Amino acid sequence: MRDEIYEADATELAGKVRDGEVSPRELVEAAIARIEETDPTLNFMVHRRFEEALAEADGALPDGPFRGVPTVLKDLGQGLMKGQPNYAGSAVIRDLGVIADHDSNATRRLLDAGLIVLGRTNVPEFGPTVTTEPVAFGPTLNPWDTSRSPGGSSGGSAVAVASGSVPLAHGGDAGGSIRIPASMTGLVGLKASRGRMSMGPDLGEEPAGFPVEGAITRTVRDAAAIVDVLAGWEPGDPYTAPTPARPFADELGVPPGRLRIGVAAELADFETDPECSLAATRAGALLSELGHDVDAAAPAAMQTQRSELMPHFFRTLSALFAANITGLEAAIGRPLDFDRFEPLTRDHIEQGRRMTAAETVQSRLVINRFTRTMAEWWAADGWDLLVTPMLPTPPFPLGYLDFDPADRERSHDRIYAATQYSVPFNATGQPAISLPLHWTADGLPIGVQLVAAYGREDLLIRVASQLEQAAPWAHRRPPAFAGSSR
Repeated sequence: MRDEIYEADATELAGKVRDGEVSPRELVEAAIARIEETDPTLNFMVHRRFEEALAEADGALPDGPFRGVPTVLKDLGQGLMKGQPNYAGSAVIRDLGVIADHDSNATRRLLDAGLIVLGRTNVPEFGPTVTTEPVAFGPTLNPWDTSRSPGGSSGGSAVAVASGSVPLAHGGDAGGSIRIPASMTGLVGLKASRGRMSMGPDLGEEPAGFPVEGAITRTVRDAAAIVDVLAGWEPGDPYTAPTPARPFADELGVPPGRLRIGVAAELADFETDPECSLAATRAGALLSELGHDVDAAAPAAMQTQRSELMPHFFRTLSALFAANITGLEAAIGRPLDFDRFEPLTRDHIEQGRRMTAAETVQSRLVINRFTRTMAEWWAADGWDLLVTPMLPTPPFPLGYLDFDPADRERSHDRIYAATQYSVPFNATGQPAISLPLHWTADGLPIGVQLVAAYGREDLLIRVASQLEQAAPWAHRRPPAFAGSSR
């Protein structure tokens, strides 16, 4: 039964479990075997709970939509699992030996859906960058080219799926952290609307409503089904997204109608590699062939974000870093060893501690104005979707985003550039999806991003499934794919 998990998505595997064609234990054993095959090279796991998973597979699993399907949790954000560590990519946190005493709301919903958690995946320290190269656990390697990054911060989760080890993996996206690794590993990454799923019980909107929970998947139908699993208001949440007319999984294959779609193949504020621009342009051409009205167009606010959005976005993250470290020190009753944090982490904490309350609020106000300006393109100007490259470069080499304290402005600007197409929609809270629609001549995946108006995941899923049918990608496998040496 090990080949079943090699080729099938999570929805198909769950159907096989329901039909009695395969047991949860067989799926878990297959996934464990594949992790043991691929992880020594790719380094995507930081904690394993194989024995517990096997016991759960033999027990009475919840009768949810993914009953018996193995998965992994991102070791950052709202992937807390009772009785398990949460290292956040940090040697400092790892060495404290903290064990979670509760599940996050997201984890509870994933478990209630019948998923079986095999362990936790690698992340950059505290997640302020879009590569997965923590000092504490070493770099995660891209299975399409092991000299390159798989992106981040959900890089370990993306590689778990791209390597064929599990069919889907938990992720979180505060600045592109689901969509970017999905793009860099040839997968689907859907970031839902702000408030679509609960960030509790530990978070409300911190920081500024940027993050959402979700998953990295092989197929659009798995992406839609996971949003259905995670969606819904929980007591104490500060807000919730509009209730959809029906489950998002029911939008698959629904004709989207003739849409007005803008394509931004590059932005004035930053450079974009011609290959990435080509990916967006070709996606626009395909959408035109599918009957949509497609033109070169984008919200004007996206063209000036380097100076008007990015500093305020990342300063808001710095304020959160400083607050979190202060809270952790209070909880353990002593200062943390600041010198053991990585240079980028220290830089964010230092900047956050220097910020005044007025500066923090000012950044929030700037981001709110940016959000309203962006929304006008959809609401007032009458556009339905925006198409962009997901990244301005093909998958970049490991070390490309290393932080140099002696040249901090250049280091930060590289992160700004890498997130130019993702960060705007964490700021606005709009839903966006990265689809693996393009590959370079030397076989590297390049994702294309589709963005809808706030609350319109239904439209994204309709068009994404339309593109998946027109330009299928499920047959593509990276060189470092489980079982590829057989």
